Amino acid sequence: MSAQPALSTGAVIWDVGNVIVRWNPRTLYSQIFADPAECDGFLADVCSLAWHAPTDCGVSFADNCAALSARHPQHAAAIWAWKDRWWEMFSGPIPETEAAIEALNLRGVPQYALSNMSHETVEGTFAMSPAFARLAGRIISGHEGVMKPDPAIFQLACARFELKPADALFVDDSATNIAAARALGFQVHHFTDPAGLWPALEAAGLL
Repeated sequence: MSAQPALSTGAVIWDVGNVIVRWNPRTLYSQIFADPAECDGFLADVCSLAWHAPTDCGVSFADNCAALSARHPQHAAAIWAWKDRWWEMFSGPIPETEAAIEALNLRGVPQYALSNMSHETVEGTFAMSPAFARLAGRIISGHEGVMKPDPAIFQLACARFELKPADALFVDDSATNIAAARALGFQVHHFTDPAGLWPALEAAGLL
């Protein structure tokens, strides 16, 4: 992360998937498809992230899977696994992030979540780590009907958490979301390697 000025009023806004907990559809679908190439093709052409996106904006898993199964009946069982075996896509919390959240909490740094996530999976996801209890608030796209990188959800976060963008460090694994936050004036950390998180928080004057 490049050097940036320390925050005048420190707060951290966390993405959740692949920042606090690890999520990857291949963790499940590698169990369903023995051939890695077949697995990759299915996730690229059938149960793609673009197909999944409406569930992050409020569409139910059942409706999304039913519509896709109608288009790809030969893959119906694998498609419905997206709903029925959803939790098998997770491989647990990220220890470096958990440790950072605990350290920030001890320093009294306000922390929040801003995540693209289905309203159906929020409670199960937030039960995966005690670190989630340290967050003072959360904005979930599936509840709000708008998702990152739409500026509206960042503006909603500022209003609800009573923050100015320049006074918050936004942490996300998506380069697109990071670019959107930076354009709105947030300080940002693109989470690509857990080892880089603590130095980024130190650089922002938070640890």
